[in-house]
Amino acid sequence: METQNKNGRLLSLDALRGFDMLFIMGFSGLIKAVCALFPGGDESYLARTMSHAEWDGLYHHDTIFPLFLFIAGISFPFSYAKQTASGLSRCNMHTKIIRRTLILIILGVVYNGFFKMDFESLRICSVLGRIGLAWGIAAVLFLNFSTKVRACIAGAILVGYWLIMCYVPAPDAGGAAALSIDGNFAGYVDRLVTPGRLYKGNFDPEGLFSTIPAVVTAMLGMFTGEFIRNTTLDGNRKAGYMGLAALAMLALGLLWSLVFPVNKSLWSSSFVLVVGSYSLAMFALFYYLIDVKGWQKWTLPFTVIGLNSITIYMAQKIIPFDRISGFFLNGIASKMPEQWSEVFLRLGFLLVSWLFLYFLYRKKIFLKV
Repeated sequence: METQNKNGRLLSLDALRGFDMLFIMGFSGLIKAVCALFPGGDESYLARTMSHAEWDGLYHHDTIFPLFLFIAGISFPFSYAKQTASGLSRCNMHTKIIRRTLILIILGVVYNGFFKMDFESLRICSVLGRIGLAWGIAAVLFLNFSTKVRACIAGAILVGYWLIMCYVPAPDAGGAAALSIDGNFAGYVDRLVTPGRLYKGNFDPEGLFSTIPAVVTAMLGMFTGEFIRNTTLDGNRKAGYMGLAALAMLALGLLWSLVFPVNKSLWSSSFVLVVGSYSLAMFALFYYLIDVKGWQKWTLPFTVIGLNSITIYMAQKIIPFDRISGFFLNGIASKMPEQWSEVFLRLGFLLVSWLFLYFLYRKKIFLKV
């Protein structure tokens, strides 16, 4: 039996979103600080995987963003069904999608420092902007095409992106390799059409052209949401089939990576599939434990975060949680060995951030975009 909240949403989605956001909130930094307590811990695999891969390759930190986008995709078929049942017209649905996309783009620009009024160095591309564009395009496709047609579109995007990226180097690259940071075609498009500052000077990992394959990440989530909503299988079999699909995606992604490496900055086609397999496997696990088996008590710490994920993402940019936690903890930390004080302060920062969200949760205050 599937367990849903009063709004008809799967409880596992909020918990998984919260688990994902926990690493952005500061859990990754806490893990690195704990690793530093041990000889050579700074260079351990666990510590390194809490940061992004420099270029090709995949660390855990590279999975956070696409998992969030995947989860946003899962939610949409449920939202669509609710809107349809309420009698909302297709035109109004499109309007809501466009509005949400624009709000996320604007929030992304604000996050990047819009109110500093230094528009020449303002970065337009952003994580939230990519979520808005990728999810928005995927949602419009969902409203206008059947599942089979959208599957063909997703495949065409991944193949087309692979061919362009591998065989069309940037015209201004001066002979640099097509998949290098200087020679890739996505960076060329960013330099050509994106105003303001690019994140890495001549390339932006959230640039416009590399947002195209990110649309498929959102589409994979929507396919998953459709599968959960529309199939008559019991929850156990749904979880099992999702696990098998994750293995198939992983195999295809690893095979593709032999000619188009897994690369988060480029959002390569192999990256879409490999991280898509991880996202699907994680959702299958959370879905099975929470919605099928009904084991829910352990999810509260994650759900508190997941229900206000955009809130904490923006709040940690605006509210000095480090100073707030430091006001209470710096004195104690000063009596500790340096490495232990780092762990203590990072834990305090994470706890203060979570308590802020718990306060909002108790007051039923949720920022929805």
